[in-house]
This record gives sequence, C-alpha cells and structure tokens, in this order.
Amino acid sequence: MKYTVVSEAGASVYSASKVAAEEYPNLDVTVRGAISIAGRVRDPMATLVKIDPKSLGIGQYQHDVDQKLLERKLNEGVEDLVNRVGVDVNSASASLLSFVAGVGPKLASNIIEYRNSNGAFKSKKDLLKVKGLGAKAYEQLAGFIRIRDGKSTFDNTGIHPESYDVAKQIEKITDTLDVNMLASKLNVGTETIRDIIKELSKPGFDPREELPAIPFKDDMTDINMLREGSIVSGIVRNIADFGAFVDIGLKNDGMIHISQMSEKRISHPLEVLCVNQYLNQIEVISIDIEKGKVGLSLKGL
Repeated sequence: MKYTVVSEAGASVYSASKVAAEEYPNLDVTVRGAISIAGRVRDPMATLVKIDPKSLGIGQYQHDVDQKLLERKLNEGVEDLVNRVGVDVNSASASLLSFVAGVGPKLASNIIEYRNSNGAFKSKKDLLKVKGLGAKAYEQLAGFIRIRDGKSTFDNTGIHPESYDVAKQIEKITDTLDVNMLASKLNVGTETIRDIIKELSKPGFDPREELPAIPFKDDMTDINMLREGSIVSGIVRNIADFGAFVDIGLKNDGMIHISQMSEKRISHPLEVLCVNQYLNQIEVISIDIEKGKVGLSLKGL
C-alpha cells in the first residue's frame, strides 16, 4: 500500500471550529480532523484556508512578534496565493471565496447563498446579481474568479471581463503576436497584452500544476528499518536557527543540522531550505532508536 505523509498541524483546531460544524454537523470531531488531513492531499489550498494560519505551526518565534501584524501579514499571504491561483466560483467554499480580492466573509456567504438558490453561475456577469455585490467589488474580483464550462471560454481565465473585447481581437489576429505592435494597434498597455496572451494560451490553467506531484511511498514506516547511509526523501516541517526538522515518514521528524545542509558555510538554514520544501534525496547519518532520533544530511547529494 502506498502512502504519503501530511502535516496534521491545525487539524484539531478546524475539527472544533464553527466552519467544521456547519460542513459536517453529524460527524465527530476526530472524523472532521481526519477529513481536514486528507483534504490537504486532494486540494491543500481549499482545505487550509479554513484554518487560522497561526495554527499551522509557522515558526518558533511566532508568539514573540506583534500578533496583529502577524495576523495581517499571514492573511495577506493567503490572499495573494488564492488570487494567484484563481477560484472556481461554482465549487469554492465560503472560506476560500472570502480570500478573493474584493469579496470578504459577508459577500462570500451571499455568493454561496445565491449559488444554492439559483444553481451554478454561467458567466462572471452573473455575479452582479448577488446581493451586496456592486460594480466596485465586481471590478476587483472578476479577474480572480473562474467559471468552468461557462458561456464564454474567457470566464475560465484570469482575463478581466473589461478586456474581453481586446481578447477577442487578439484571437482574430493570426499574423503577429508582437506585443508592442498589438498594444499599439489595440490601444492597450503592453502588460495587459502579455497577460491576455498568456491566459489565452492556457485557459483554465492552474499554476500549481507546475509544482512537483505529492510523493507517495511504499517503504519505510519504522525507525528499525533505517540504516546509516540510506537515502530517503521527506518534507521540511520546521526550521530553527540550528537546523531543520524533516518528516521522512517516521513517528518523529529527522533533523538536518545546519552543518549538514551545504558544502558551503551558511549562517542560517533559511539560506538553503524553507518550510514544506520537498527533499528528494537525504542521507541518514545517525540513528538513535532508543530516543527515536534520526540525523540527516544533504551534503554530497
């Protein structure tokens, strides 16, 4: 049987939350937590937006900084990611929609209510029928919303409806894709032209598709199966000044000391690693079965 290791950070917080109770009112908190963990494999972004980022184990110093500033910066990070990927308005939860630029919790709830009452949105223009969603909000959110199988193929791209006419003209022009020439001919900025061409080349494209696939294993699950010199893979779960903790599929994370991260001298682990980074090759250099500790190295790999 193949398996993959997923961080359970924040799963218990979600399981006892109002959002979880609304989504799974008849399920025990332990089952809700399990659903959250599994969802991180299927669609991590849609799953993790339901949890306060501060509950995801973001670093050893998170309680030593200004909490309001931390919360604002974390939410800005989530919003940036959600808008970069885009959101399918016909399948997204209120939690996910709330991070779309111009939406927020109240408007997200209204969008869900409209969708439940009227069925799937057929075009981005239909969003203007949602209670409380005016022209200003629409202008902000339209470029980040996606509608699959809608009235227009443009609705499944990041092209803003205001630029649909320009996009149609670009589609008809087959003799050149020279950005400057098109910008001059259509009286539009070059950056807008570049964005439209990019979106037209891959409608419905999800930038996450370019990331490495989640690795599945069928081997080691016990520290007794390890041997010094073995090559394993894992995911960086946390980083401290002295090293990084890596999940390699055991009960406890292995540790890469800062001195084992690079052939070159580095002053901090963040120079070469980041949290949630997947490491394809890591050498096991020490094993303490009694204490459950495993020493790892990236040197020479």
